[in-house]
Amino acid sequence: MSPEVSVVIPTCNRPDLATRAVTSALGQTHADLEVVVVIDGPDPATEEALAAIPDARLRVLPLPERGKAPNARNQGARAATGRWTAFLDDDDEWLPAKLDVQLKLAATAKRPSPVVATRLISRTPRSDTVMPRRLPAPGEPLSEYFTVRKGLFYGDGFIQTSTIMAPTELVRRVPFTVGLRRQQELDWALRATAQDDVELLYADEPLVLWHQDEDRERISLENPWAEQLDWLRANRTLFTPRAYSAFTMSVLSSMAAPTRSRQVFAELLREARTGRPGAIDYLTFLQIWTIPPSVRHTLRDKIVGRRTAPEAETPTTADVA
Repeated sequence: MSPEVSVVIPTCNRPDLATRAVTSALGQTHADLEVVVVIDGPDPATEEALAAIPDARLRVLPLPERGKAPNARNQGARAATGRWTAFLDDDDEWLPAKLDVQLKLAATAKRPSPVVATRLISRTPRSDTVMPRRLPAPGEPLSEYFTVRKGLFYGDGFIQTSTIMAPTELVRRVPFTVGLRRQQELDWALRATAQDDVELLYADEPLVLWHQDEDRERISLENPWAEQLDWLRANRTLFTPRAYSAFTMSVLSSMAAPTRSRQVFAELLREARTGRPGAIDYLTFLQIWTIPPSVRHTLRDKIVGRRTAPEAETPTTADVA
């Protein structure tokens, strides 16, 4: 009999982290699941580490060559046998009740293919923060929820891969974009929710630990701003004019500001003005380009209150300002 949920974990050359992620998935209070670990290219150490986990619900899918995380997620979704697929990055963890909460929420959906996300605890060596700080308002365009800030710092509207659970049929119908290095979950969420049978639901509880170890290499710390600008232009129809400007003046600018280039500053300002920027977008743009990142992060910690996250239950086992 097929399990209710397939958990897809892409990994490569991080056996300790992969083992931690798998343990948090297998430790869910909802036990009717399988865990599909997609090893992205030859990686004997991870295969050996996972072979030591004595649980028949664990399946390991080694890929012959590396294709990066979006491809690995797509391969895992194709191999999934559950009605639902939930994604978990190898450097994150789930709290034990995550899937139970999401399945109960999915049962309340008004459309047949709900995407169910949760809040998370963003954990850095400095402190914890619960994100997103707010959930979508009724009727709010999702592109604006994800991009338009209510204050100068990010985290108001937010979705992260390890929080996402969706029907397996949907994640096959709308695969992750292979080759996209940043904003993979935003790209997927906007394309998925553009489908007529899809709605986005959020669990209010923070049920994921998003580990942001600042001394470890992360894709999310790379800054391919020109590549992201190309992606934004190619996907303009997914954004309202206000959201298009907000993304350009916040996310893109945070990637591009380290260049300290007046030409890049002017290019992004022109691009943002092809949409409908608001006053907060101009303020965000200016603070990103004029205040050093380390100072912005310190200010954000103090203003947002990073130490207000609830004490996280421990599972069994640089962000953009």
